Amino acid sequence: MDNYFTGSKSNIVHLMDNPYFELVRHDVTHPYFVEVDEIYNLACPASPVHYQYNPIKTIKTSVMGAINMLGLAKRIKAKILQASTSEVYGDPLIHPQPESYWGNVNPIGIRSCYDEGKRCAESLFLNYHRQNDVNIKIIRIFNTYGPRMHPNDGRVVSNFIVQALQNQPITIFGDGTQTRSFQYVDDLLEGMTRMMDTNDEFIGPVNIGNPNEFSMLELANEILSITGSSSNIIHHPLPEDDPTQRQPDINLAKEKLNNWEPEVQLRQGLEKTIQYFDQLLKSR
Repeated sequence: MDNYFTGSKSNIVHLMDNPYFELVRHDVTHPYFVEVDEIYNLACPASPVHYQYNPIKTIKTSVMGAINMLGLAKRIKAKILQASTSEVYGDPLIHPQPESYWGNVNPIGIRSCYDEGKRCAESLFLNYHRQNDVNIKIIRIFNTYGPRMHPNDGRVVSNFIVQALQNQPITIFGDGTQTRSFQYVDDLLEGMTRMMDTNDEFIGPVNIGNPNEFSMLELANEILSITGSSSNIIHHPLPEDDPTQRQPDINLAKEKLNNWEPEVQLRQGLEKTIQYFDQLLKSR
């Protein structure tokens, strides 16, 4: 189910002939009625460019969407997974971030529509579980990248790759020393499905991310190395409330999700993602 606010039908066109695949155009801010066994609630734009474009819509997607999907899960007794985010930790004062950390979030900043929307969704999930015995799972996703990202996604990996492939300046916000941990999409999906298959007594939240930490400058130079681009690096002012560090503590995931940990390292994942964007840009 998708409303195509950030998604594209072209991403799943290769699945359309599969008789076991069905796509519904719908917005989770409106109730939906269906008979299913499991629900993965991934709804919400995750890039600052997109979630700040319509912050009220972003909050509605996280909060009203969670209410609608939890209501559905309650009625049909389905297991439901919430795709939460590392943004619940805000600009963290603890490094790396364990699930026990409550976070350092600005509740009225320009990023709060996403941060607080996801934090509220986690609260809704826990309270539907406590009050109505809904079978829930919560994962907190750290920076994830891979093929089929939108070329104008606004996230750092896609930005750098598109700029490098077009030999445009690589734009780094701040001095480039701020760090992120980059997870390839295959590792996320493996962690997500393992979480859904765990014992019902473990509901999370659990961090799903790659603990290897890289600065923005290191990421840019890695992409320049792979693409052979002639792009130069330019610096812009750091956006408001942009975290200086972000790194998951994945000990709980290793313990509870059958020794899960990321297998795809940064250069390998970037090579696959760059190949996708290169073909996409050439086709245009």
